[in-house]
Amino acid sequence: MFYIVESDKSFYEACFDLEPVVQRKIFEIANYRHSEKMLALDMRLSLLLPWRIAVFTQNGATKVGLLRPQAILAELGPTPELSRLAGEIEERMVQIVDEVR
Repeated sequence: MFYIVESDKSFYEACFDLEPVVQRKIFEIANYRHSEKMLALDMRLSLLLPWRIAVFTQNGATKVGLLRPQAILAELGPTPELSRLAGEIEERMVQIVDEVR
């Protein structure tokens, strides 16, 4: 359910580097059309939005991670359309995490 990578960067560097990466891809993560489609299928999904990427330290190592949208939505019994949207969102978020690493 989690996607977490270890970074060679300090906590500060990872946080600093995350901002420009998200700015370049924000339209793909928080795409209002995706959100609108998800909410049209089930308004309860508003409890999951917005999707988040976290930077934290654990045992002296900097970590960058997210909760995988597909895993979360699978627990709710998603429709094929919702699965497709969750897959697209997750793919973009994993790209961001990998790029920040």
